Amino acid sequence: MSDQLLLEINNAIHIVAKIIELCGVLTIIAGGVASTVNYFRCLRAKEENSYQKFRSSLGRAVLLGLEFLVAGDIIGTVAVEPTFKSLGVLGLIVIIRTFLSFSLEVEINGRWPWQNAQLKKE
Repeated sequence: MSDQLLLEINNAIHIVAKIIELCGVLTIIAGGVASTVNYFRCLRAKEENSYQKFRSSLGRAVLLGLEFLVAGDIIGTVAVEPTFKSLGVLGLIVIIRTFLSFSLEVEINGRWPWQNAQLKKE
């Protein structure tokens, strides 16, 4: 393939990665706004556990946004510039975001994700 074609493909992949990352940020923002609006509706209706519902819905929005961000990072790093340094940075980012995802999952459900399968068996 010609250098010009490779450059155009590289640029297209970079743009796709940025769009996916933008979707992650927008998901977190939209989820935060929707969770906050719903929280105030629940407060006004004097529903029980409104704060817990707020934390749960906000946590789910953050988890979904993190998934988009990780996908964008993987595409951007592996497809665009696969060097050992960039792969190492990607590995650290994925580890940190995975830890955040597990932490949020515990906050939302009160148990580790793999405990769901154990509860279904019982």
